[in-house]
This record gives sequence, C-alpha cells and structure tokens, in this order.
Amino acid sequence: MPHTLDADAVRTWCGLALDALGRARADIDAINVYPVADGDTGTNLYLTVESAARAVDAAFDGHATSAAASRPTLADVVRAMAHGALIGARGNSGTILAQLLRGMADVLADGTPDGGADTDEDEADGGPGADEADGLRRALRRAVDLAYLAVAHPVEGTVLTVAVAAAESAERATGGVATVARAAYEGARTALQATPGQLDVLARAGVVDAGGYGLVTVLGGLAQALSGEAPRRPPRTAPAVTPWLPPCRTGRTWRAAPPTAPRTAGPPSR
Repeated sequence: MPHTLDADAVRTWCGLALDALGRARADIDAINVYPVADGDTGTNLYLTVESAARAVDAAFDGHATSAAASRPTLADVVRAMAHGALIGARGNSGTILAQLLRGMADVLADGTPDGGADTDEDEADGGPGADEADGLRRALRRAVDLAYLAVAHPVEGTVLTVAVAAAESAERATGGVATVARAAYEGARTALQATPGQLDVLARAGVVDAGGYGLVTVLGGLAQALSGEAPRRPPRTAPAVTPWLPPCRTGRTWRAAPPTAPRTAGPPSR
C-alpha cells in the first residue's frame, strides 16, 4: 500500500538507504575508479547517510522526550536529515549526496503539513496526493540544482548525470508520490547503466559510476519507503554493449576507443 511522504516515511527512507548502502558498500568501493581510484566511495556514502539517519533519529527522540511529547513534522525531519548529511559528509561523493539531500529538504520543508496516505486518486483529483507528488518532483529538481552548484566542473557519466535523470523521470511521471519516487529510481537506474558510454575510464574498467550507483541505492530506499516494495538492485558492471564501444572484450576489460578528456556536462535541462 502506498504511504504518505511524512516524517515517518523519511525516517524509514534513511533506515532503508543505510541498510542498502551497508550491503552494497564493498561493491561500490570496488568500482570506484573516477575521479580517483581510491576505493572509498561506498564507505563515504555509507558514513554520510549514517550521519543523516542519526540526525533524523535524534529529531524523533527530542520530540518524544519533550514535555508535550509531540511528534516531529516533515519539515523537522528533512531539515535534520540534510543537516546530518552535511556535517557528516565524507569525500566528493558524500558532499554531493549531502547537497542533493539539502536541495530536497529545501522544498519538502516548505510543503504542506503531514497528512493522510497518498493515492493515485488524490493525484487525479488534484487533492493532497497531488501536492505530495508535485513536491517530490520539485524537490528532486532543486536537489540537482544545488548539486551542480557544488561542483566546479560537472562531468557527464557521474552521479550528477544520474541525478538529472531521476529528476526528469519524476517530472514525467503521473500518479501519486510513490509512483513518482519509483519513476525517479528507475530513471536513475537506467542512467547509471549508460555511464560507461559517457566516461571513458568507466568503459575501460567495465563498471558503472560508483557515486551514481550509491545515489540509485539511496533513491531505491525512498521508493521502497513510499511504495512498500523493494526495488531491483542496480547493476555495477557495464552493459554488454555501449553505443561507442566495439562488441567484443579482451579478458575482463573493454577494448575501448582511445581515451579522451571527460566531457563536461551542460546545465541540467528543465
């Protein structure tokens, strides 16, 4: 059953994302070849989300122990999530993820108060569900904007490309907030598979972008928190054929075209 995008859903999202990154951490570290092959992207993303999740838990604990024993609002929790990610960010990948979460929090914190469960019928009628779905679309777009501002020289085939695809897929999706979250995940997953065709170093290693893999994992947690259904795990190796690569391999590595400079990404489309 689809769930509403409220404080509890954000807490669930953080927990699911942290668990998934914990399972994928070693795999992500292993495919970390860009921008520096230092094998720590999975670890950095895990520690960043761990800090975000702790901040969210603290927001709930603070309200539970207050005299009024109130519950935190969506705004309370997304702000805590973003702050926790920012102060706990590790490495380039963690810093970019923190900016993505900050962008989402900017929009979601200004949304409507926590309400009832989101449904596709609400979306069709322009009711509360439509507000939640539209809020998530705008949050993902704001996330992309802030992430691009945080990177001096954006490059195609990285986590930024995957984030743009997630936002654009969400904008095209119709239905409730769970449907929009699932569309963002699937769009990001598809873009991740294309990263070896955009960045030569990935193609030569036969892997997808590590930071992008981590973002897909985080978005999978969001989709699961809102839909109740676990998403497909993203692939960490390059597809069998990418547009500009020859359809054969030597050993375990692609026999790629001569290396070229990474292509600079243009501003995200709107």
